[in-house]
Amino acid sequence: MYDKITRSVLIHNLLHFIRWTCISIVMGILCGLVGTAFGHGVAYSQRFFREHGNMLYLMPVSGILIVLIHKAFHQVGNKGTNLILESISSTEKIHFSTLPCIFSSTILSHLVGASAGKEGAALQIGGCIGNLIGDVLKMDERDKKVAIMSGMSGCFGAIFGTPLAAAMFGMEVISIGVAYYAALVPCVFSSFIGAYVSHRLGLHAEAFTILSIPEFHWKPAAYIILLGLLGALVSVCFCILLHESQKLYKKKIENIYLRILTASALFILLTLIFGRDYCGAGFNLVEEAMEGRIPYEAFLLKMVFTAVALGGGFKGGEIVPTLAVGATMGAAFGNLLGFAPSLCAACGMLSLFVGVTNCPIATMFMGFELFGFEAMPYFSIIVAISFTLSGYYGLYSSQKFTYSKTKTEFINRKAH
Repeated sequence: MYDKITRSVLIHNLLHFIRWTCISIVMGILCGLVGTAFGHGVAYSQRFFREHGNMLYLMPVSGILIVLIHKAFHQVGNKGTNLILESISSTEKIHFSTLPCIFSSTILSHLVGASAGKEGAALQIGGCIGNLIGDVLKMDERDKKVAIMSGMSGCFGAIFGTPLAAAMFGMEVISIGVAYYAALVPCVFSSFIGAYVSHRLGLHAEAFTILSIPEFHWKPAAYIILLGLLGALVSVCFCILLHESQKLYKKKIENIYLRILTASALFILLTLIFGRDYCGAGFNLVEEAMEGRIPYEAFLLKMVFTAVALGGGFKGGEIVPTLAVGATMGAAFGNLLGFAPSLCAACGMLSLFVGVTNCPIATMFMGFELFGFEAMPYFSIIVAISFTLSGYYGLYSSQKFTYSKTKTEFINRKAH
């Protein structure tokens, strides 16, 4: 009897594995193809903006086009990444029109230099692909949620080139304290396949070199602990700034066209005053920070530029701007104290990322994939500190904290 039960379980698990492996292959290929097209589109838009500086003054035109696209696809008021998270944690439905809407709107935003990323958009695109596959295969609600997570991981891996982080992020971001391990095989397979497809099609993974890594002992560890405290504070401030700017725009300017025109005017004015370094996603700032060449105020300005653009209605994502804020904050900290600015920039990136996404395991994997393993002792310290001290704030208001960060206690609350 026992042998029959064991054999039945093994057969069931094997069939489950084969089924989701096949689904993940299709998911990874689709996410890789769509993600590659999206990534090349964003990259072309960014190059075009750098080569044609006057595109900045077409920001109002781009803003109006974004509003018209959202109206055409009936996506005005779309919750963005929050919609994808809610489709997994609740019964919220995803409409496929979200994909072309966020795809085109993000490219238009980058074409005029708006301070926005692409990974947040990639999560939405991947979620739409996962939802579509779930509908085509007539999955039940539980399996469709796994498919959506798999799509998120696949597209994140394709766009950013960090499949380990992408796989874990898809399972970890929904509900803090509980990882959806039922999605482990689909998320891992789709993220690696998506990253492979995009790489083969010329979309290169992000990677940075830390110029100097001090030997690990108590003194440099103390510096990193202090940086973790600062990173947690800045991540909370950044989340509050992004959320409150969006609320302020909506409260003061009800008309959606006037709102995005106001954001365009403010962004152009800021650019004329502080320069173009803070336009776009922010990888230019990350590269400068890794070399220790960055103004002390750069992280504050990048926060403001991002809040003005995204709060007013331009589209993209918050993740790359978050990494830019973290890198510039870390480099400024290192320069101020005379301690390894390049290492501090890398640690600052991870500190901000974990502080705003609340995904410590995905952040650790990201550190390994972006910077290599040599600095992992420092990474583990700063991720732990920033995650714990950043409280219950986050980029995504639909993200749930199932368990407390400080106690073994069930709390089931949403992010601030």
